[in-house]
Amino acid sequence: MKNIAIYSVVFLFLACAGKQDLSPSETSKIVVESFYNNDNTTLKKHTTTEGYEGLKSIQDLMTAGKSGDSDFKVLEETADDKTAWVRFTTSYEENPELFKLLKVDGQWKVTQQGPREKGSF
Repeated sequence: MKNIAIYSVVFLFLACAGKQDLSPSETSKIVVESFYNNDNTTLKKHTTTEGYEGLKSIQDLMTAGKSGDSDFKVLEETADDKTAWVRFTTSYEENPELFKLLKVDGQWKVTQQGPREKGSF
């Protein structure tokens, strides 16, 4: 009986520690909240190299005086097998924002938009 309890705990631990398949919207929310909370370890995990560098370059300017709950709300989301777009609002900015995401090794990651990219909406 004791062994069953130990195996159950180990199984639960492994199940929780496994790789999560986050949607583009879930990934976007994590990126927004880690960006504004200066959690750069989490930010880096959910962005491409270009996305991370771009966000880091504006982080101090954009996050000054902003904190609290993000109140993240998805307005639109579209995705195919490799690319996704998420338009959303937060309590941090007055206007809606837009993220482009790429699927990298099976995980959605926020990346940098090209200068004229508007998304698919």
